[in-house]
Amino acid sequence: MEEQIVEHQWTAATQIPSPNFDRRPAGEVSLIIVHCISLPEGQFGGDEIVQLFTNCLDTNRHGLEDLAGVEVSSHLLIRRDGEVIQFVPFNQRAWHAGRSTFAGRTHCNDFSVGIELEGTDHTPYEFEQYEQLATICRHLMAHYGASEIRGHTHVSPDRKTDPGPAFDWLRLQRGIALRN
Repeated sequence: MEEQIVEHQWTAATQIPSPNFDRRPAGEVSLIIVHCISLPEGQFGGDEIVQLFTNCLDTNRHGLEDLAGVEVSSHLLIRRDGEVIQFVPFNQRAWHAGRSTFAGRTHCNDFSVGIELEGTDHTPYEFEQYEQLATICRHLMAHYGASEIRGHTHVSPDRKTDPGPAFDWLRLQRGIALRN
């Protein structure tokens, strides 16, 4: 398998550093959390997601007011066309899961990598997104030993629904298996 993670960065990603991260308490990466995001809701291809993760979003615009003062990030964003943007190195803690629990452990940001798919819970994801996600997950599993992949809804079911019913978990599993 060709190395695509060098110095905790995805080599095929555009690097846009986010200030919204800190040190992982134990350095562990055992969980991958799949999210979805669109800003404004249901609109794709704009700069608003990047602006949100870099604290540059104009929250005075209609539909973005509730994001004022929010400081969040993700390790990666996979756009609809398959473009990958990295905001936080994998060895650092991105601020993506919030209040969360997995396998009896709280604070999932401590031990997870967050991957955002540009989309909504009810909009089918694109072929290119599944291809990129499967490749990235396979490499994260090999490089860091991550053994679980879950959605935001699985670690924060009282607050979140993403990546939603439009996400095809079997398709992701098959994509990972086909390349192993």
